[in-house]
Amino acid sequence: MLLGSFIIPEAGQDRPKFSRQSRKQVSEARLMEEVRHQLVMLSWYGVFDNLEYSVRGDTVILSGQVTRPTLKSDAEAQVKKLEEVGKVINNIEVLPLSPNDDRIRIAVYRAIFGSAGLDRYAMLAVPPIHIVVRNGHVTLTGVVSRNADKYEAEIRAKGVSGVFSVTNQLRVEQGE
Repeated sequence: MLLGSFIIPEAGQDRPKFSRQSRKQVSEARLMEEVRHQLVMLSWYGVFDNLEYSVRGDTVILSGQVTRPTLKSDAEAQVKKLEEVGKVINNIEVLPLSPNDDRIRIAVYRAIFGSAGLDRYAMLAVPPIHIVVRNGHVTLTGVVSRNADKYEAEIRAKGVSGVFSVTNQLRVEQGE
């Protein structure tokens, strides 16, 4: 008898066995979703920060770049609160203070989100395009819905005065 995705054995038959590997994959996938939720909900997480993570068993490895030291510690604290987490390795980099980088961040933000077509990404609580600036070098991370948006964002960022280079790490959603 088939019920959902589980097979219920008839009387006298052996119960199906689920491998430890498949249970581990399900629990890691669930933990990844919980970690993602905790990071997105951080108070000071914004468009100029890039938080990434990976899960290995009950260990969560945090990485990325943030503009505030408190965001680094807040991210670790929130993830540690999760019941399934045994250990957190915090490899998040705090970007150096720089008035020039701050000016570039604002200018790139305006260039990208002020353009017709890309402005729709600015309407979300946490815009899916993140702008990381380190010593005049810009890295774009996140997700866009079309290839054209990916390249438009890069062109807009390259046009900002004072930008030395642009690394485009934007990913395109699966739909295209």
